[in-house]
Amino acid sequence: MAETADQIASSVDALMQEFYSITHNLANVSTVGYKRRCNAFSRILDSQSPQEETYSPGVIEINSALDFSQGSVVQTNRPMDFALSGKGFFVIETPQGPLYTRNGTFFKNQTGQIVDTEGRTVAGQAGAITVPNDVAPSQITVSSDGTISAAGNNIGKFRVVNFADDQEKLVSVGANCYLMPDEDVSPVPAENVVVKQGYHEASNVKIVEELVDMIMVSRLYEANMQLLSASKQTSGSILGVAMG
Repeated sequence: MAETADQIASSVDALMQEFYSITHNLANVSTVGYKRRCNAFSRILDSQSPQEETYSPGVIEINSALDFSQGSVVQTNRPMDFALSGKGFFVIETPQGPLYTRNGTFFKNQTGQIVDTEGRTVAGQAGAITVPNDVAPSQITVSSDGTISAAGNNIGKFRVVNFADDQEKLVSVGANCYLMPDEDVSPVPAENVVVKQGYHEASNVKIVEELVDMIMVSRLYEANMQLLSASKQTSGSILGVAMG
């Protein structure tokens, strides 16, 4: 009986994690460059007859991951908006080290450097990218390979990187940025990626799929709570008989 209660508790905890991921995804459906969180969970069923139709709790294993699939590329016509089409990340420089993002909503700060929404420097291949003070954002043009021109003069090139098979090791650190915690993994220049000026990449969250998952998780949660209640009632009855 205790084993069954533990299995139900494990299921409930896993389902709560899944529910949190779904609600977090839905809250960020309009966030530029957002990559959905997903928990690939599987139930290890108790041994039971294939003919049994009653629900049996099992240990639910949670394997959390980020889905880096491409989001829709949406035209904004803003000259400082950039979208990546293909696998790759812009590099953001911070005092703690580089971060990686798909959110290409950039700005020109007071010193002329191109920065992200948090005011952090966007990396170029040769360091920070500085726009001359007399050049307006409308005079900035970026080619598909990330080369940046200001009023017709080349001022740098975005550093766009990839992690190939190690991409799944990236962890979210907020503000749509990711950190590579594994010091043995270094980014490489991204290939076959196109930089699109005047566009941004929309979230890759699909509302209908998330809502379907939420319904499934809610039903499983309800079923587990009913089983937990039944388990407690059965334990109380057995205890009452034993002490009778």
